[in-house]
Amino acid sequence: MQAKLHQISEIESDHPVALLHRKRVLGEKMLVAEVRLEKGCSVDIHSHESEHMSCQLSGKVLWKLGDPASPDYREVIIDQPTIIELPAWFPHGVETLEDSYLIDILSPPGLMGVDRQGK
Repeated sequence: MQAKLHQISEIESDHPVALLHRKRVLGEKMLVAEVRLEKGCSVDIHSHESEHMSCQLSGKVLWKLGDPASPDYREVIIDQPTIIELPAWFPHGVETLEDSYLIDILSPPGLMGVDRQGK
């Protein structure tokens, strides 16, 4: 196997939900996604088998963490560079309060929550 270079400017963008722009690279054991969220973007609460690290690099996002029916559910506004560590099957969602830029890393690679939203 050889090392591969992926120029972000050359990766095709998709838009699985309104106001979300994403570029993904799928490796054998992980997925990396550049995600741009426009103000007003909403990602429903969901969970997935992948462990998920979300590196919020700019903007302001309301993170919904946990099952809303659980006493452990919480909402957190992140407005500075932060890494959010989400275990496999941990429920989470977001409301974008201002344009935001994130890098998401999932392992193993698989569907992201926005790929199931509205289906």
